[in-house]
Amino acid sequence: MSRAFVYRDGKAAELPFAEGVGHREEAELLWLHLDGREGEIRAWLAVQPDIPDVAKSALLAVETRPRSSTVGAGGLINLRALGKTPVDDPDALVSLRFWVEAGRAISVSMRTSRALDPVVDMFLGAQVRDPGDLLIAFAETISRELDPEIGGLGDALDDIETQLQDGGVFSMRRKVSQLRSEAIGYRRFVLPQRQALEDLASAPIQCLDAEDRLHLREAADRFARMGEELEAVRERAAIVHDELTDLHAEAMDGRSLAISIYALVFLPLTFITGLMGMNVPLPYADRADAFWWILGACTSISLAGFVWFVRKRWIKRDGSVD
Repeated sequence: MSRAFVYRDGKAAELPFAEGVGHREEAELLWLHLDGREGEIRAWLAVQPDIPDVAKSALLAVETRPRSSTVGAGGLINLRALGKTPVDDPDALVSLRFWVEAGRAISVSMRTSRALDPVVDMFLGAQVRDPGDLLIAFAETISRELDPEIGGLGDALDDIETQLQDGGVFSMRRKVSQLRSEAIGYRRFVLPQRQALEDLASAPIQCLDAEDRLHLREAADRFARMGEELEAVRERAAIVHDELTDLHAEAMDGRSLAISIYALVFLPLTFITGLMGMNVPLPYADRADAFWWILGACTSISLAGFVWFVRKRWIKRDGSVD
């Protein structure tokens, strides 16, 4: 849903979109948040004569990445924020596009951003008074919400590493792959977002003052730190995944060895039982104690084979495979 917000004479209010558009002249700040999925809004934006064509195209673009650029007296900024409805978008971070100029800011989103409601509250609380304040509010809110998500990836990886030290969990390979995939997805937008904020802080945009630029650089620094943490998570996940794979391979080799050893132990017994089961006259078949002699011979062969494997250190004394 498209919304309009007006700040004037120290007071902020939300107005119906059609009414808010007409308050540009008397408002100190007019903020229009557009839902890019609405056909009427796209048509309205396309016919605005005071917005450069390049800005219109960027605001309505289907695919975006974090960036900032100066167009005339205004600025064009693309950011990425956590979304409320991730099922609507393959990326964990949804796009927010901004066009800012003196006295007016236009934001466009194709998905619902979690950062929108906190910034609206800040605006209605008269904490946002110019386009620079609005951009800073979004950048700080995005970083504040994204920070624990990225930190959670590292914590989850710590838990997996602890479980590995306690004995290894093979089912964790899928979880590690998922963590690595999430880290790569976040990193795809976090690092360009840092660069976009740094470029914005140094861009010759008239509506940004020195304090705004300082806050933008601080937000860029936070995104740089998150990017470094994501890079560490990605590398650690790769190492843990390789370790899990090696442990799984070792376990499979151990099981195969155990099966082979015990099959070898019972191979002579199989030969003896097969030989004794032939339908031909056999020596000592008429003796009552023949069965016990054969059973004793099989037991002796089994024990001898087991002792031999223990001496070769292929089997531990408790019967487990070394």
